[in-house]
Amino acid sequence: MGFLNLSARSAAAAVLLLLLCASWPSALASPVKQRAPLKPQQTTQNGDVAFGLGEQSYFANLQHPKITLSGTFSAAASQQRSPSVLPFTVIFAEDEVVTGEYLQDAIARYVAGDDVFSEDFLEGLYIAHNGTSSSSSSSRPSLDASALEYLTSTIKPRYLFLDSSFNESYSMGDNIPITYVSPPDRATLVPGPFAASISSTSATLGIVYRLYRDTHRNFLYGTYLSAGTFRPLELTHSRSWAPLIPVPSRIYSWGDARPLAGFRVAIKDLFDMKGLVTSGGSLAWAEITEAANATAPAVQRILDLGGVLVGKYKLAQFASGANPWEWQDEQYPFNARGDGWLTCSASSSGGGCSVAAYDWLDFAVGSDTGSSMRRPAAVSGTYGNRPSQGMMDLSGVMPLGAATDTAGVFARDVRGWVRFAKHWYVPAMQQDPAITGLSPLAAPDSHAFPKRILYLTDYLPLRNPAAEAILQAFLKNMTTVFGMTLENFNMTAFVANAPADVPKYDALSNATGVINTMTQWQEVGRPLITAWNARYDGRFPPIDAARRPWRLYNESVFTPALYNRSMAAKRAAVDWFESSVLFSTPESCSESIMVWDIGTGGLPSYREADMMTGHPDTTAFLAVTPPGAGINGASLCPIYGCVDMTIPIGQVPYLSNITLVEEMVPVTVSVIARRGCDFMLWNMWERLADEGVLRAVKTGRTPF
Repeated sequence: MGFLNLSARSAAAAVLLLLLCASWPSALASPVKQRAPLKPQQTTQNGDVAFGLGEQSYFANLQHPKITLSGTFSAAASQQRSPSVLPFTVIFAEDEVVTGEYLQDAIARYVAGDDVFSEDFLEGLYIAHNGTSSSSSSSRPSLDASALEYLTSTIKPRYLFLDSSFNESYSMGDNIPITYVSPPDRATLVPGPFAASISSTSATLGIVYRLYRDTHRNFLYGTYLSAGTFRPLELTHSRSWAPLIPVPSRIYSWGDARPLAGFRVAIKDLFDMKGLVTSGGSLAWAEITEAANATAPAVQRILDLGGVLVGKYKLAQFASGANPWEWQDEQYPFNARGDGWLTCSASSSGGGCSVAAYDWLDFAVGSDTGSSMRRPAAVSGTYGNRPSQGMMDLSGVMPLGAATDTAGVFARDVRGWVRFAKHWYVPAMQQDPAITGLSPLAAPDSHAFPKRILYLTDYLPLRNPAAEAILQAFLKNMTTVFGMTLENFNMTAFVANAPADVPKYDALSNATGVINTMTQWQEVGRPLITAWNARYDGRFPPIDAARRPWRLYNESVFTPALYNRSMAAKRAAVDWFESSVLFSTPESCSESIMVWDIGTGGLPSYREADMMTGHPDTTAFLAVTPPGAGINGASLCPIYGCVDMTIPIGQVPYLSNITLVEEMVPVTVSVIARRGCDFMLWNMWERLADEGVLRAVKTGRTPF
């Protein structure tokens, strides 16, 4: 047995080890598992390395390693064979006496709790003592006989590193050299899998990422953080034409107390990330702009909370509402739901569909000006929100409307969604009221719930009767849980009968149109056209049809005075709405809430127009204003500044025009509350989750 080779201090110690061996659990004597060899695949232009290990592909940041260990590594370096990159595992020893059972349990936790780690990373093992110990030998950490047996007979690492604080000089034979290292700064050392590079004087451990294929092509590219700046991972899977997305081990965050530690987040390519070009979904814009020299505050907030940013996802160009068949620069994202050929909706499409597709992704952050969070959430069957206007600082984010822009988050799990929101939307992150033109925002974490649910009859019932039945059951549960009443309410008629000085829908549609048009022209359209004209002999830039009207933009029409009048009309509408429609009382943040449908009414909507043409009763186009409604419902909160959330509540069957068999399409409901009552809604959703009314959704074809 391997432990017989250790340098015992006395014959009595050797006898003791033999006696201990007889009492070891049989589980520790399990057969040695054959580890897969590391196969180098590619070195990036930044000097980092992609490699294969077993059936999986990985990526390691070796240019800026996480840890550099100091010590004498001559014995380990002499054992090193090709390739020079080695899979390595760091285990923290919390106990003073490290047993075989402790090591076995630690590895089992790694396997069960992480999608990056595998036992193939046990080629090298570093046992770092994470407790406090004095210099006296009696209180220094040690490996007992069962640990030595487990290492030599079961794990058999090619390399074993121990903190120099361990109290004995162990020997495990020539095949397992032991290197004693000076413990690194505990602030930088984390447990988990690594890629190691060993020389005679040092060993570096680089962060490891598992490379996931973006098979639904929702991402532009993957990203990783290196030396304080983000880098694009310019790797694809050639056979499936899929970008490879680098996902770090969750084990790295197990000791991190920050509220979003280890959560993986995708970012819409409107948000600046230091070191990356913000494209806005346009190749022309990406060509004329430089990489961001700072990260947008909204994104930096996620980093500060411990979140991990894994990639930039696709969006409709310049956050337009373009239909799937109108995209040119990018291939439109694929929706995992149903037959795989459903729409992802518009601007934040890659975000909603990536959260619906991939278990390895936790959240996606996007923007909503007209509908860009809420509709993708509806068609992907995920949770998504347009927050109250002013909730999030949007500096460092390519604007569409500025005064109407907001930032939201997609999620599959109610409690995770609420956790993210409550730590992300804090008062310090709110916008300057001068941008929104509205009163300063107050957003209390309120449990003062509404008394009424207003069922908007100008947008409901859902077109599919089976989906409407699901909605009615959901509303019944809500009224029961919260003691609310359900009332029919026609918002269009209520606005039409408002006092004469209250702006009506036509005026408000024009006002928001002016705000959006002028903002994006000044910040994006004019700079792009000017730069492209100078670079390419007066040519107009190649952009999607949704923004070609920039050719006709007339600055003598779109004047500062017109913008100010539009902002004043919007402010008047918000003030009226908050005093006459959804208002606060001493008993409730928002005396009532509205329910309506921003989705497809429980019918499929496809990524191809031809799949819906000729099928008006069984399919649905998006962004269609129902007969009798005075405005598209998606415009209610952009006009009135309110909070609007999309909630998945079920699924219904449909006969697919693609697969020609029965598939499932998500059913969602949209819920509106007064501006500033976002946390009230999130508290309601948590309560409904506690009651079993709301559930986490799955990834893949069906949300439930």
